[in-house]
Amino acid sequence: MTGSVNITAATADPALLDLPWSLPLESWPDDAIATLPKGISRHLVRFANLSGFVVAIKETSSELAKREYEMLRTLQKLDVPCVDPLAIVTNRTAIDGEELKSVLVTRHLKFSLPYRAVYSQSLRPETARRLVDALAVLLVRLHIVGFFWGDVSLSNTLFRRDAGAFAAYLVDAETGQLYDRLSNGQRENDLEIGRVNIAGELLDLQAGGRLEEDIDPVEISNGIVAQYRTLWKELTGSERFDHSERWRINQRVERLNALGFDIEELAIKTEDSGTRVRIQPKVVDAGHHSRRLLRLTGLDAQENQARRLLNDMDSYRAAFDKQDMDEEMLAHEWAARVFEPVIRAIPKELRGKLEPAEAFHQLLDHRRQLAQESGHDIPLAEAVGSYVENVLQFRRDEATMINPPTGAFTMPINLPGEGEADPDGDDDGEDWRLKV
Repeated sequence: MTGSVNITAATADPALLDLPWSLPLESWPDDAIATLPKGISRHLVRFANLSGFVVAIKETSSELAKREYEMLRTLQKLDVPCVDPLAIVTNRTAIDGEELKSVLVTRHLKFSLPYRAVYSQSLRPETARRLVDALAVLLVRLHIVGFFWGDVSLSNTLFRRDAGAFAAYLVDAETGQLYDRLSNGQRENDLEIGRVNIAGELLDLQAGGRLEEDIDPVEISNGIVAQYRTLWKELTGSERFDHSERWRINQRVERLNALGFDIEELAIKTEDSGTRVRIQPKVVDAGHHSRRLLRLTGLDAQENQARRLLNDMDSYRAAFDKQDMDEEMLAHEWAARVFEPVIRAIPKELRGKLEPAEAFHQLLDHRRQLAQESGHDIPLAEAVGSYVENVLQFRRDEATMINPPTGAFTMPINLPGEGEADPDGDDDGEDWRLKV
């Protein structure tokens, strides 16, 4: 590396010094660039390899780089889904002494995709709605912590597959501002910005022939308004009921849990001499099922993925009549006898296709499809072999892919035979995989 440079980093990584900072980002050599799907940005963005992982490098002004770096670090502390800020590089100069723009360096979110890379040939209506729904959830989570985005759009968001849905992550925070609490006007402003931007992005796809004919961009974009308001009301709205209906408190908590949120603080106030009760969630925390799965098994998954894995754990309990088993013991047994053998059965060269939890979710869907087609239950071992041979191997690697398919698809290949026995199975010789 030549030229002058100042690096401020969240973690010390000497490899940052090896990148060609004395060159304009657009002139970086191919051996320094990683080819990954990239969304639309007002700034020049390139991907680079750094210490075994990939980083995104965005050229911007020194002031904006510092501001966005600090904002992303703050949002991380607030447990908001966003990209991981690694460093800002300022005082860049070329070999000839020319001043170069500062850059913001963020860690690439593995298995994440910009919205334009979520579809292959054309964007299907259900996929478009799932993207908008995911963005609505992200916007609600941002507003709850007091973050005014100011540039809500699909382009400023990254998406990860989440058991048939998507999880959204903030990728561009340079226009954002953090407050103690947002006013209704600020929230509505963000919501309107998002509605208009989404409509424009979808209309752009439509003009390029990348939307299916039955998609109405305006209708899809309006969906973020309805989804946002429904979720916001459930998370923050107050509820009044008779004193005799105290069971509704637990009902409210259960509804929020079903949406993937925990209540850390609940305001309860009696009214009219104790004849009526008013409740309002004060502090809500996203990731109910993810935290439960992590606590029970140590597996880190998206919210819907976690929900699916927990449901499969319940199915395992019922199939083996283990209703009386301690939950932690059951979770350990399920992970050792079901989840881990499935993941081990995936060849190493295919494990970058999907996150393990997403692969397991798709396997369960594939197994159900096979059962419907055959008219009888399919052993897990057979389903795993079929999924790997017929589905997974034909997917592109989502860590590095461009224009991935929107869903699983099958090819006309004969089903493989049974796989090898599980080395961690029971000693009685019974193949548990034939039952689960």
